[in-house]
Amino acid sequence: MNKEPLGLENLFPYLEAHLDIQAMDPVITQFKGGYSNLTFLIHTPEKDWVLRRPPLGLRIAKGHDMVREYRILEALQKAGYNKVPKPVLCCEDESVIGAPFFIMEKVDGLILRNKIPTGLDLGPGFFHQLSINTLDGLLELHQLEMEQSGLAKMGKPEGYVERQVIGWSERYLHAKSHELTEMERTSRWLLENMPKFEFSGFIHNDYKYDNLVLESPKNPNIKAVLDWEMATVGDPLMDLGTSLAYWAEPGDPDILKMFNLTHVPGNFTRQEAIQYYASKSPLPSDNMLFYYAFGLFKVGVIAQQIFKRYSLGFAKDERFAGLIHVVEACGKKAMKSIETEKI
Repeated sequence: MNKEPLGLENLFPYLEAHLDIQAMDPVITQFKGGYSNLTFLIHTPEKDWVLRRPPLGLRIAKGHDMVREYRILEALQKAGYNKVPKPVLCCEDESVIGAPFFIMEKVDGLILRNKIPTGLDLGPGFFHQLSINTLDGLLELHQLEMEQSGLAKMGKPEGYVERQVIGWSERYLHAKSHELTEMERTSRWLLENMPKFEFSGFIHNDYKYDNLVLESPKNPNIKAVLDWEMATVGDPLMDLGTSLAYWAEPGDPDILKMFNLTHVPGNFTRQEAIQYYASKSPLPSDNMLFYYAFGLFKVGVIAQQIFKRYSLGFAKDERFAGLIHVVEACGKKAMKSIETEKI
């Protein structure tokens, strides 16, 4: 059963006309686990597809632009980045389901969320190799050719860091619901400590384990990277900082372990992840504290925005009720790292 309505009355005829399937065939269910854009499985006897649409209720920035995400998938394929689902169909007509949406091919494989699936024996060797594969995939993305593929048109790298820091600070104030001192202190510190130099590459902006489709429980090779809604042209070190914000370690607060399995034995530590990335990238790594603190702040703001949607009744998922505690934990972790100068 879908947790959020999709508007099937007009969707079935649309699928019949554009995917050459009978309206009686599709069975549509919502994927669990997401916190932002809504993702649905379209199952037919012949083939499966995946449908992506924006969240219900508040319109939150361009991160929920389905047409843009579809174009990004097309450009990534043209650039030779084969770790993406094949885009199939894009619909800008909001009369079909109430919002633009797109359809892509389903990639089968293993997706790791906040706990190891029951019955799977994923040991330290698996996670050690997954750490390597994850960072290699990020490095490959950051070093893509952008002009011929059209990726360069997907963002403006000049002034990216400043726009991000200012923009996420404004989003926090707009979505604010509680007095969380550490989040506001982090915002001020980021505004006062922006790096003098910035770099350019294509970045994912939400690159973490649960957005990766892996080959199998025995093979952590990455078949596809999902959720390109926030991808753009910007500073790759900001992208790495966001990934590090999700890269929980055993000693971190439990609530910050809910997004990623990086805290189980075998995974790189955050410092090891930084060192591995630096060994294969020409970019400097001496100011990673700033990018890590920014990543934590951004994750906190995302959680705050979703919590605000839930508190206003635009989202019904009960998981969202506890996200205010994620916001608080991100602020505290960021300030602790800033004050101790430790990532």
